[in-house]
Amino acid sequence: MTKTTEVASVKTHRAATSRRRTKASGTSRPQGRRTWGQLLRGATPWLFLAAPLVLLITFTYVPVGNMIYYSFTDWDGISPDRNFTGADNYVQIFTRPELFRVFFVSFYYLAASVAQIAIALYFATVLSFDLRFRNLFKGLLFFPYLINGVAIGFVFLYFFQDGGTLDSVLSWFGAETDHAWLGDPESANTSLAGVSVWRFTGLNFVLFLGAIQSIPGELYEAAQLDGATRWQQFRHIIAPSIRPVLSLSIILAISGSLAVFEIPYIMTGGATGTSTFVIQTVKLAFQFNKTGLASAAAVVLLLIILLITWIQRRLVPDEKVDLV
Repeated sequence: MTKTTEVASVKTHRAATSRRRTKASGTSRPQGRRTWGQLLRGATPWLFLAAPLVLLITFTYVPVGNMIYYSFTDWDGISPDRNFTGADNYVQIFTRPELFRVFFVSFYYLAASVAQIAIALYFATVLSFDLRFRNLFKGLLFFPYLINGVAIGFVFLYFFQDGGTLDSVLSWFGAETDHAWLGDPESANTSLAGVSVWRFTGLNFVLFLGAIQSIPGELYEAAQLDGATRWQQFRHIIAPSIRPVLSLSIILAISGSLAVFEIPYIMTGGATGTSTFVIQTVKLAFQFNKTGLASAAAVVLLLIILLITWIQRRLVPDEKVDLV
């Protein structure tokens, strides 16, 4: 009986040991699979982001880095020789009046941006209410933004030429029509800024209209029950609600007024005092073969836009708007 008991206890001990080993080996394998699955789940977002990151680095950050490097050289854009000149290109930009004077042309487009924001905000507010043919007016306002900038330049080139469309319309009202609209700097820049208002008002209009339509209708109903007028609804409901979009529009307006290119380049080529900073930069690089100086001008423009954007964000910070 004693031997039988010992044999039984030995078998029981071996079976328990075997079960423990099996259990241990069984738990280790799923744990290993879970670890691999966690690694795979952690790497999945980066796998999806790999292609966009490669494209972003290749076509954005690498060219910007090269531009900054070229701005410290005298490279002509063709020769393989790039002599380091330090900050000489930047000194020329700020000390040569003919290079820095073009910034004053941006004030015309900045004033035009203020006008287009005001016009877009007015029509977005009016067309957000229930009016007849409002969808038709929405399409008419947004349509100019869909047209190619080069086509717009050629259309308005004939519009402002001597004896063109504008002179013909003015003659119907007995106005004098012997004025060269693109012949002197003041009228030329004013005309070009007016074209930019016609083209980009639709973009601001869509931004404002989307923000206004996101406001809950219960606020308007409560305001109408309290006897609020349309102006009071705009002042106390619409204006505070669209403040983030308005801030974005101001940033786009300032940066756009500094980086105007298409319309003045097509219509005047920068002549008669209409050259903008971008047109001058393009001419420096491809007409005068001063790629190093043009790169420095592009860096200065980038820094100015970033500085203005930072100042605007500090002065008018985004506030969370509670519409409920």
